[in-house]
Amino acid sequence: MNSFKVIFLLLLFAAGKNFAQDNSDCLMCHEDKTAKGARNGKTISIFVDEKKFSNSAHGKINCIACHADLKDAEFPHDENPAKAQCKGCHEEAQKMYDEGLHAKAVARKDPLAPRCQDCHGTHEILKAKDPRSTVFSLKIPYLCGKCHREGSPVQLQRNIPQDHILENYSESIHGEGLLKKGLAVSATCASCHSPHRILPHTDPRSTIARKNIAATCTQCHVSIEQVHRKIIKGEMWEKELHKLPACVDCHQPHKVRRVFYEQGMADEDCMKCHSKTDLKSSKDGRILFVKRVQLSESRHAKIACSQCHNEVNPSKIRPCETITQKVDCSSCHTAVGEDYKISTHGQLHAAKDKNAPVCSDCHGDHAILGKRDPNSPIYPTNIPTLCGQCHKDGKKAALRLKSSQQHIISNYSESIHGKGLLKSGLTVTATCTDCHSSHKELPAKDPRSSINPKNISATCGTCHTGIQDQFRQSIHSPDVTKTDKKLPVCNDCHSSHTIKRTDQDNFKFAVMDNCGKCHEKIAETYFDTYHGKVTQLGYSKTAKCYDCHGAHDIYPITDSRSHLNRHNVVKTCQKCHPSANRQFAGYLTHATHHDPDKYPILFWAFWGMTGLLLGTFVIAGAHTLMWLPRSFEWKRKLKQMEEEEKANEEKPDDSGNAENKSGRSDVNEQ
Repeated sequence: MNSFKVIFLLLLFAAGKNFAQDNSDCLMCHEDKTAKGARNGKTISIFVDEKKFSNSAHGKINCIACHADLKDAEFPHDENPAKAQCKGCHEEAQKMYDEGLHAKAVARKDPLAPRCQDCHGTHEILKAKDPRSTVFSLKIPYLCGKCHREGSPVQLQRNIPQDHILENYSESIHGEGLLKKGLAVSATCASCHSPHRILPHTDPRSTIARKNIAATCTQCHVSIEQVHRKIIKGEMWEKELHKLPACVDCHQPHKVRRVFYEQGMADEDCMKCHSKTDLKSSKDGRILFVKRVQLSESRHAKIACSQCHNEVNPSKIRPCETITQKVDCSSCHTAVGEDYKISTHGQLHAAKDKNAPVCSDCHGDHAILGKRDPNSPIYPTNIPTLCGQCHKDGKKAALRLKSSQQHIISNYSESIHGKGLLKSGLTVTATCTDCHSSHKELPAKDPRSSINPKNISATCGTCHTGIQDQFRQSIHSPDVTKTDKKLPVCNDCHSSHTIKRTDQDNFKFAVMDNCGKCHEKIAETYFDTYHGKVTQLGYSKTAKCYDCHGAHDIYPITDSRSHLNRHNVVKTCQKCHPSANRQFAGYLTHATHHDPDKYPILFWAFWGMTGLLLGTFVIAGAHTLMWLPRSFEWKRKLKQMEEEEKANEEKPDDSGNAENKSGRSDVNEQ
């Protein structure tokens, strides 16, 4: 050890005993890579990597917290100090370790017995969830394999039968999931044997003891007992006064495979009766005949009758006489069953509504086909017909929902989705189940519903991914705009069942009304402009709201992504006006003479010209009214003058002869 450091440490302690020990004091010696020490007569390295230690789980703990015997020790301390004690902090883990096989091996002074540091490390200990940790789940098999692999010192020197534990585990379903697929949740050695209290299976406290193994396995395999009751032979459940078999009776330890056991009752036993075409139920007269071809072609072809009709008892003459309930599909389709219970259909069924649909109404009973089979009732092109059995006009669901939307199926058939599915055969287009979900149908007002306003964009986004991304960043998105007012969602503009093509004129005109429902004042100003007036005349090519603001990617004008941002507005105008320039783009699209604050020049110019026009008409009108009496008087006098003149012309002369209008005598010339 460096003599200078030794002298320096002696001087420090000579200064007084009250000097507080710090990690830096210890590292003055232990940070030296060449530092050596002795333990049990052997020379060992006492180097501590400060960087690794500071990044470890113990990085903020003082050295003397673990090396308690060195507290207040003089420097240099004893060359053979006691080993660090973990139990000061990890009391519970230490207690379990002391009860296990590893601690007993330590007590026997077995040099191969593992201690805390053999698994967790010394000064570089990391948390179990850290992928770099030696006890991270993906590394557990290799850690345990140091001792328990075939041919290890433990196996050879202790003559312990290993039976290829590590090799078998790596090929098991658990090992493949962990080591090949990286499933960190897959069972490891510590999951079954526990991390610290490792006991033999003969110990009743052991996690792998016969009476405890089920509890150990069900930490991951929840409700496995209910599943097993439907697939394991009946006699296995009746052994030893109904004592259930332990998991390891069927699934060998370290060799767990995905195995399917033969069912308790053969299908042929069922078909002895159910192959008869005239077989009827004694309770309600239902036909109980089952076609073999339906079973052989169905999705359940490899599933025995008794797995679904699990109440059958082979010990009875008629095994099915013990059946009291209908088939519970959720025993295998658990997640689907939970969704169905939550749904409107499930709630109606729970309320014993006779019209409530159940699994067999949609999927069938024995002839169950996959959703990719064109003959299946749940094949995409068949979905509208299937749902229409209840939701078509006049059917039971439509009658129940009188106050809700009507003509659902007919409207869907004429929509862009319906035409794509039913007329063009596009099986990827949206069907009823794509929007309302297959099993968790809920009304729009329910926050869990797929068509709830908060969820509708995500529902539509399953197909319209790019559009959803645009919408989520727009000002209409609740993620961007925080307000108590209702924000528009997909069906507000596109509707729900009457969705039209966006390039059709009737959709374009309808959008204007939709925007006006929220932006009422702005819509009024738009219809005052040239664009709006021409649109009202039925010209669909005129610029509308979405042409300038965008359809789904609407941003504030100050946003550089906005179509109307100063950097983009010229390009926006050029979509309709190719020769548009910066000056052209300065056109005030919503300018109105009704707003003196926003458009004062336009306001005063309009009302000034209007005042001038009105003044002109008023003055001209007053002048006309004032001139009317004189006009009437002049007209009267003119008429009088004409009458007088006419009278004078017709008056006889002195000779007694009257002159005609031409001034000639009426006397006949001789």
